[in-house]
Formats: sequence, structure tokens, C-alpha cells
Amino acid sequence: MTSPAKDPEALLGTLLSTIETRIIPLTAEGVASGSKLFGAAILRKDDLSAVTVATNNEKASPLLHGEINCIQQFFSLPETATSSRPVSKDCLFLATHEPCSLCLSGITWSGFDNFYYLFTYEDSRDRFSIPYDIQILREVFRVPAVKGAQESSEQLERRPLYNHCNKFFMAKSFADLMDEIAGGEEKKCKWRGEIERVKKLYDGLSETYQAVKSQGAQSASVWK
Repeated sequence: MTSPAKDPEALLGTLLSTIETRIIPLTAEGVASGSKLFGAAILRKDDLSAVTVATNNEKASPLLHGEINCIQQFFSLPETATSSRPVSKDCLFLATHEPCSLCLSGITWSGFDNFYYLFTYEDSRDRFSIPYDIQILREVFRVPAVKGAQESSEQLERRPLYNHCNKFFMAKSFADLMDEIAGGEEKKCKWRGEIERVKKLYDGLSETYQAVKSQGAQSASVWK
């Protein structure tokens, strides 16, 4: 039997459902207390069941991004002969938003060989007014392609911020996953609509976060 993780349509449906039914309720509580709206889940590859689900908790620590919080919970599960914690490489990593530099490293160091994300860095910046993921990757990690070479701003802009397919992991957006679904444009149109429907569920969460932030909610994060 084919693993559902290898069926792009089954995988996309499960990832969207996990966000809607498992991550968003946690995030609604988080944004109400001043945490950002980023969440994550770790699923088994064999049956796509969720192992851990988490959201951002920067009210407690600036390092508890949704992905890092989820990884911490994952490795807090007991490791015994009957453990409910699978090996990292037997799992899928789901991030609601394209992971920042901290979370890219956390996913890599934790041994996950993949991650999928709903929103891009540009969405985080433009749709949610949270520009720090792009800013940090550009300012700290992106260096000239050739030492001493002068690159134009346009050339720098075109250069990817990280390798989506590398020695450690494979990264795909939901749009990438949708393009792998067979069945023609009609089926893709259906899934495009589902992706956008789930994305719109975050509009209200974003409004709550921005409102709570403007009221001076306490947060351990420097970058609000």
C-alpha cells in the first residue's frame, strides 16, 4: 500500500486539515496573549497522524517559535520500547509559515528531512506585517556569491535565501505540493481554493495579534 505521504493529494488534504483543526485553535489562544501566529505540527509519514502540534509562545521565550515549540514537545515524549515518539526521519514537518533562520536550523539539527509550509516569507512580511524572517536571512546570512564581487540589488533579490533541496532536507510550499497533483486544472483549481480558504482563516488571527501588540501586550520577543 502506498504511504499517504507519497500521495500529494492525500498529503495536502491532511496538512490543511491539521492546520485548520489542530493548529489554528492553539494559535487563537496564543495571539490573544501577544504571541505571533506561527504554528507547526509533526506527523508520522506512514499514516499522517499528528505526533505533536504547537504554536508560537514568545510570551514565555523569544526562542519558542511555533516550530521550536513543536520540536521541544516532540523530544519531550518518552523514548522507550513502546514510545509514542517516532524517529525524526519517519516524520513530516508542517510549518504554517516558511521557517525563519532559527527554525530552519532547529528542523535540521533535529533530523527532520523535510518540511512543508502554507505561507511564504513574503506572506509573513506583506500579509501579516512580520518582516523579520526575510530581514534576518538577508542581513545576517546572505553574502556575495563571489568574495569581493559587486552584485546589484536586483541580483541579490533574485538569489534564494536558502536551498530548498539540500543534504539535510527538502522544503516545499503548499503551492509546490498542489502542482504535483494529477488530474488536470480542474482538480488543481479545487485545491487552490482550499489553500486560499485556510489562508483566510489567518486574517482574523493577524488582526487580533496586531491589536494586542498595539495595546502593549507583554512579550519576551525583541522583534514584535
